[in-house]
Amino acid sequence: MRGQFYVIGVGPGDPELMTLKAARLLDQCPVWFAPKAHQEGESTALAILAGAVATAGKEILELHFPMKKVRMGLPPDPEVEAAWRLAAEAIRAKLDQGLDVAFPTLGDPAIYSTGFYVCDTLLKYAPQALISVVPGVSSIGASAAAVGQPLCLGDDRLVVIPATFENGRLRETLAQFDTVVLMKVHRVMDKVVSLLSELDLLDKAVLVERSSHAQERVRRDLAVAAREELHYFSTVIVRK
Repeated sequence: MRGQFYVIGVGPGDPELMTLKAARLLDQCPVWFAPKAHQEGESTALAILAGAVATAGKEILELHFPMKKVRMGLPPDPEVEAAWRLAAEAIRAKLDQGLDVAFPTLGDPAIYSTGFYVCDTLLKYAPQALISVVPGVSSIGASAAAVGQPLCLGDDRLVVIPATFENGRLRETLAQFDTVVLMKVHRVMDKVVSLLSELDLLDKAVLVERSSHAQERVRRDLAVAAREELHYFSTVIVRK
């Protein structure tokens, strides 16, 4: 009998925001494959779940996934594709041994997660693989909670986009939607602030760094924040 592969959202940072189902399945799975952004670094997802689930007795393997852009409709960077392939091969080997495997991922797996790329690659090698996806609390929801405001009410329209991928249509997006959530803003904050100022929306925007972490910061003066080095886990919410 083959094992089952679980892609599990562990939330944005606070271990107490992990779901009961996530904790149960992680405790149940004997093998964890934990993603990390840097070869010599540590897995943030693993650090989060370790605050809620015992790691003793688990086979824990950390997988490096390069931090490079993936554009839908275009071939992925060869280094990124190779990382997906190596992960899928390693996971398949454990599944073939009859072991259940967990792949913890930050926030919710459905939102900009490496987990789905790994799933797609795994299915190329093992079309019959049993895969389950477990949702988690997203950084988007956690950021709104930190600010103490809703993302949308009534007939509000909400859009979520990665600021680093923006193709010049941000002005149009800000005009069309009631709430715009900009993710991955840390490298383009100066451009975001400039446009928001031009559109007279700077006072409608708030920056949240490391939502739900102990080091969480809510910043309302984005012009000041733009002159500082921001953490990778930074989100801007513009609510008109």
